[in-house]
Amino acid sequence: MFLKHSIGGLAALACAAAATPASSESLREFNHIVVIYQENHSFDNLFGLWGAVNGEPVQGLPFADAAHTEQVRADGTTAYSCLLQNDVNLASPSPLATSCTDATGATSFVSAFQNKPFQIDDYIAATDKTCPAPGVSAVNGLLKNAAGALTGGCTRDLVHRYYSEQFQINGGKQNRYVTGSDAAGLSMGYYDTTKLPIYVALHRRGAPHYVIADHFFQSAFGGSFLNHQWLVASATPVFANALNDASGNDLHSVVDANGMAASTALYTNLLGSSAKDAQLTASCNPPSGRPATPENVACGDFAINTIQPYYQPYAPGTVDAKRLPPLENATIGDRLSARGIDWAWYSGGWSNANGDIGAPGWTNGNGIGCADPNALATATFPNCPDKLFQFHHQPFNYFKAYAPGTTARHDHLRDEAEFVQLAKTGRLKPVSFVKPIGAENEHPGYASEADGSSHLVDLIASIVNGPDGRETLIIVTYDEFGGSWDHVPPPPYQSEHVAEREHHHGHDHHAGGGAHDRWGPGTRIPALLISKRFDRSGVDHANYDTTSILKLIEERYHLAPLGSRDAEVRSLTRALDAAER
Repeated sequence: MFLKHSIGGLAALACAAAATPASSESLREFNHIVVIYQENHSFDNLFGLWGAVNGEPVQGLPFADAAHTEQVRADGTTAYSCLLQNDVNLASPSPLATSCTDATGATSFVSAFQNKPFQIDDYIAATDKTCPAPGVSAVNGLLKNAAGALTGGCTRDLVHRYYSEQFQINGGKQNRYVTGSDAAGLSMGYYDTTKLPIYVALHRRGAPHYVIADHFFQSAFGGSFLNHQWLVASATPVFANALNDASGNDLHSVVDANGMAASTALYTNLLGSSAKDAQLTASCNPPSGRPATPENVACGDFAINTIQPYYQPYAPGTVDAKRLPPLENATIGDRLSARGIDWAWYSGGWSNANGDIGAPGWTNGNGIGCADPNALATATFPNCPDKLFQFHHQPFNYFKAYAPGTTARHDHLRDEAEFVQLAKTGRLKPVSFVKPIGAENEHPGYASEADGSSHLVDLIASIVNGPDGRETLIIVTYDEFGGSWDHVPPPPYQSEHVAEREHHHGHDHHAGGGAHDRWGPGTRIPALLISKRFDRSGVDHANYDTTSILKLIEERYHLAPLGSRDAEVRSLTRALDAAER
C-alpha cells in the first residue's frame, strides 16, 4: 500500500525525454492513459505560486485581483477587516498574537490575519506535529505537539458541500468562501508551491516535461462523492424511490432563500434549525412541515453529498435506507469494455476493504479476524477497511454492473499496490485510474499535504521509470476544491474577468467559455499532464473541467459520450499542444 518516497526518482530520467511531438493529433501514440485522482485542493491553494513555465505565466496568486479576493459577509458587500480563524494553530489571542479586530458584524472577533490570502506554511510547517492519528477526529485540528499528534503539518478540514460551494462562489465574485465555510479564514490559506514535493520533482534536472492546465475546474459543485461520479459517469446520480416524507430516512436537503443548507460561524441560516444539509438535493415538492424550495435551487432526488454505496465496502453500520441504490447509468468503464479496451480503477486499500484475501495490497492475514492494526475496529472479516479508507471514493462500487461477485468487479476494481507492480514491470492497461488511500491523498484534516505530494511523486516515478513510461500519458488532478478559495470564476461567470486579465497581462490565447449546467463546474483545481514523450513543459490556459478527461479517453478510443457535459466540454487533448516545440 505504501511506497517508499522517491522524490529524486524522476531525476533518473535524464536524456529520456523523446523528440516526438505531443500534439492533439498524436494522442493515438499514447498506448496508456493513467489518471491519478488526488484530494481536496483549489488551484490557488496548492499551485498558486507555480510561477512561469518557459516564460509563460501561470494564472496563480500574483494575478488575483481584489474584486475576486476580498471576502465579504452574507450580504455580498460588507468586507471583513480580519479573517476569523478556528484552526487551533491559527487562532487568536493564543497561540497567535492579535493584530486585528473585526467589528463589521453584530459580534466582533479578533485575529492575527488581515482579509487577504495567507501562506499556511508560515504558521503550520510540513514538519510540525499537528496530524491526528488515523481514525481520530480533530474538528479544529491538533495544537502543535499535542499528545498523540503526528508529524505532517495537517490543518483542520474545511466544508465542501454542494449548496455551500455555490454560495461561496457567489455568482463568480469568489468572495464568500470565508462566510460559507465552517473553517472560516482557513479557506484563504495557500501553500508555498515551490516547496511541494511534486513541484520540486518536476523541476529537477532530467525530470519528464509537463503541461499545467491553469483553468481546470471541478465538474460538479461540492465534494468528493459527486465529483468522483462525474469523473466516471459525467452525471449526478439519482436515488431511486427516495422518501419525501420528512422522516428520519428522508435524505433531502432543506435550503434557505440564499441557497444555504447550513449555518457557519459567520452565517446564520435563515431557516435556523429547520435547514438540513443532507445527502440529496432539496425536494422539488417538500412534504408538509418543510418550507418551499427556492426556485433557483437544484431540486429532485439527486445524490449530491457523501452517501454510502449499497454494496460492500461501505461504512460499517450504515442502514440500507441511507445507502444509494445501485446505479445503472453508463460509465466510462462500460464504454471501454464494450470496445474491448482493458482498464481498471486502482484504489489504495481496496483489497483489504473488499475482502480480497491474498491479493496485492492485502495485509490482514488468513485468520477469522482483521489482523492489520490499522483496520477499522468495527470491521468484519474479510472486509477489513483501513481507518482512512474512504468508501465514497470508489465510484464504480455504486454501479450494478460492478456488483460483488461479477466478473467486471474482479477484473476492473483493483488495489493500488497492483498498479505499482504493473507499472514497474511494463504491464499497464490502456486506461488506469489511481486513487490513493486517505493517508496519502492530501486531504486536509486527516492527511499530510507533504506526505501526499511525496506519494504522488512516487506514483509518477513508478510509471515514467517503468518499461511503459514512454508510451504513457499521466493526468494528475484533484477531485474538488476542499473548501479552499480560488480567484478565477468558473464558467459561466468568468467572461468579464478573463477579458480584463488578458487585456491587462497581454494573454491572447485563453480559450474562454466552457460547458456548464446546474451541476457545475465549480471551483478551479490543480491539473497536470506529464509524459516522457513531451518535448517541453508548458502552460495551457483553456477552460476544462473533470469531464475533459473523459473526452480525451473517448477521443483516444473512439467512444460515445456519456452525457451532455462530456459531449460539449473541451477535450483535454488540446493541452498536449502546449508540449510541442
